[in-house]
Amino acid sequence: MAETIINKTRFPAIYRNGPDHRQGLECNFSLIRKRFDFRSVEIGRWVTRAEQQRAAEHFYDAFCDLMLILQVPELVVSLRGTLALQYGTGGRLGVSAHYSPGQRAFALAKNAGPGSIAHEWFHALDHYLADKAFTSTDRTSFASGLWLEQGAGNQHLISHPLNHKLSHCFACIILDESGEQPSILFQRSLTVDKALGQSYYSQPEELCARAFEAFVQDASLKNNFLVKGTKASKEAEYGLYPSGQQRQRINAAFSDYFQYLGLALARTTD
Repeated sequence: MAETIINKTRFPAIYRNGPDHRQGLECNFSLIRKRFDFRSVEIGRWVTRAEQQRAAEHFYDAFCDLMLILQVPELVVSLRGTLALQYGTGGRLGVSAHYSPGQRAFALAKNAGPGSIAHEWFHALDHYLADKAFTSTDRTSFASGLWLEQGAGNQHLISHPLNHKLSHCFACIILDESGEQPSILFQRSLTVDKALGQSYYSQPEELCARAFEAFVQDASLKNNFLVKGTKASKEAEYGLYPSGQQRQRINAAFSDYFQYLGLALARTTD
């Protein structure tokens, strides 16, 4: 596994220690769309050709690294072709990356989104799984939110081994080890929200996306275009990412879920 530190014009230093996925192949967003079967790929009008190529290389490596970390095939990355990718298309003021449930698209701002892919991709997965895991849902629901709203996932959870493993992931994130009280992560997130006069960090979909970031960053394969900041950032200092034994329990739960998912998909494609 080669270690590389890339610092090109308009991009911060990108560090990764994974394998050479491209093998000299010229990378572009058309190749990304074809390999991962994204529903669409939209590039902003102010993104130059050079910026497009450099960004495409980083995205390609990040998605391949994510597949290796999760041990899943390409169809998981694009959520069976339902997910759209946007890069440098305008976005929201002051927001480097976001997921739009209405469009089923995740977007990264030009030059400002590195490290955000894991977080936004999990939002997309969380949204995608809502009607796969629960009988009572709507088009904007997230599975994590439904799990919390519907009595810690039991009332309307569709009975399936994957859904039970997903429910366990949410429990490890939102509840303490006893399963009876809010977790340390939830309590700290709520404290920060109260101090800021908002309801954001303590929302279940945000808790779970940050927990997933931590899981991805703790993998031996490193890529700071995919994820960064769960250990050394202001958010981490405030306790907005899992730590200690809770982080270990969450990582084990996510590992179990994605390992089972990868094996189940492998059986259906054999």
